[in-house]
Amino acid sequence: MTWSNTAAAQETKEHSELDATVVAPFHAARGERVTQARTFVVRLTYPDEGRSHAVRWTLTLSGPGPQGAVLRRWSGTEQVGANGKSVNLPWDGRADADARERRVLAQDGLYQLRLLAVADAGTPREAQVEQQWPIQVQRGASTAPMVRAFQAGLQQLPGLEGQPGYRIVYANLHSQTRHSDGGAALDACHGAQDPQTAPYGPIDAYKYAQEHGLDVLLTSEHNHMYDGSDGTNSTATPAEAIALYQTGLAEAAAYTAAHPGFLALYGMEWGVINKGGHLNIINSEQLLGWEKNAGGELLADVETPKGDYAGLYTLMRERGWIGQFNHPAQTGQFLVNEQPLGYTPDGDVAMVLCEVMNTSAFSTNDQETESRRSNYEAACNRALAAGYHVAFSSNQDNHCANWGASYGNRTAVLVASPAAGTPVSRDSFLDALRARRVYATMDKHAQLLFTANGKLMGERFDNRGPLRLATSFSNSAGRQAAAIAILHGVPGGNGSVTQVSDQAELTITPAPGPHFYYARLTQDDGNIVWSAPVWVNQLP
Repeated sequence: MTWSNTAAAQETKEHSELDATVVAPFHAARGERVTQARTFVVRLTYPDEGRSHAVRWTLTLSGPGPQGAVLRRWSGTEQVGANGKSVNLPWDGRADADARERRVLAQDGLYQLRLLAVADAGTPREAQVEQQWPIQVQRGASTAPMVRAFQAGLQQLPGLEGQPGYRIVYANLHSQTRHSDGGAALDACHGAQDPQTAPYGPIDAYKYAQEHGLDVLLTSEHNHMYDGSDGTNSTATPAEAIALYQTGLAEAAAYTAAHPGFLALYGMEWGVINKGGHLNIINSEQLLGWEKNAGGELLADVETPKGDYAGLYTLMRERGWIGQFNHPAQTGQFLVNEQPLGYTPDGDVAMVLCEVMNTSAFSTNDQETESRRSNYEAACNRALAAGYHVAFSSNQDNHCANWGASYGNRTAVLVASPAAGTPVSRDSFLDALRARRVYATMDKHAQLLFTANGKLMGERFDNRGPLRLATSFSNSAGRQAAAIAILHGVPGGNGSVTQVSDQAELTITPAPGPHFYYARLTQDDGNIVWSAPVWVNQLP
């Protein structure tokens, strides 16, 4: 497919938004264990077609514990463009920055770093980024919580009461290839690619992911790039766009059939960042879109107006399609009746996952050591508080040819055990996603199980009387728990999500009405594992 740049409508390009991360060493370096000193790095990029923007940022350190006071604050303004800026912020390990006062070393415990970055006036509401990561201060012996452990290296979960056993499969459910703006060789990848120009397609991605230990890879191509452009290609034909999508579906099915033990999935990343929000549709057999060529022909199978999330959710529910909120922002995205992450009953059925953590979409790292990572727990909590029944996922959004290898994070899915020797099927995997039997992990060796009165994470049930919440954990690479939190919110209440325990088990009697609970476990290396919630309707 060839076309001239003049044929594309002038639209804001994808991946031109503000990106802000903070690199925060979880532990002090070995030589700094007494002072606990370390350096934080704020990284900012804004690849807005060559324009630079003034970005105001603030980094706060609070703690110990979730209700801890703000102890230190750093701030500044940087002129940021595509090449980005890095700001090094040395911390001396002390709670008081005023040299005129007697500065006291921070107490042992878990502290929170919160980064807020806001671009200058005139930029979209999406030009605001909030990130939060824990760090640990520890000079003495560890005070890690007691957590029941699985057998190290367990690949098969024992059945719970009245339920089958489950197999854990590790997936990356967000990546691109040459079918849209991904698939560049690592030595040539410097961001998003011009659509359909890179050398590597879905088959290459599946092969790479399987060789690097993944069980499942979803290649999720941008739905509006099947015309070969990041704008609108007025000379494109519907047949070519639709045929490319069908080719991707066929390649995924063929790869799965030829490689037992690996599940290749092909879907689309629907929407735009600017005045929109990206979401993955995992199992659509049809291409959805809004773009039309010069002849007024729709460049897709099914017309879905850009920005109409309520209408999209209704279509998804009708067709049995399921989705994932991708790298969600708290403001300006997934608007329904002008509400960010606005709730609809159809959306509640269709949307099953929310990305809680990603590595950099443009990472060229293939050693699982990428330090640019983003945390979206606050936005996912907003979706939960709005009433969405979503489990957390953790993916890589790979645009370069390193599918699943930029970091060790995975979306772990508990699939009902097939017969011995039978590979996980597409249907059983999708059933597990619909059941929200999922946990998100920054460590591919971690295993987490969260139950409520013996019912598995992801379930919804009525309860009367006490509720026993329990967390089990293991890590086949030997990592231990440094901290754990059980968090609580009210679905549909649009309120806050708060920590109710710092222990692995808790027995409470909730107030009558709906509740959700989930566990967040922080390992002794700083990597985090999030369970899916359980949703409890407490009866009087």
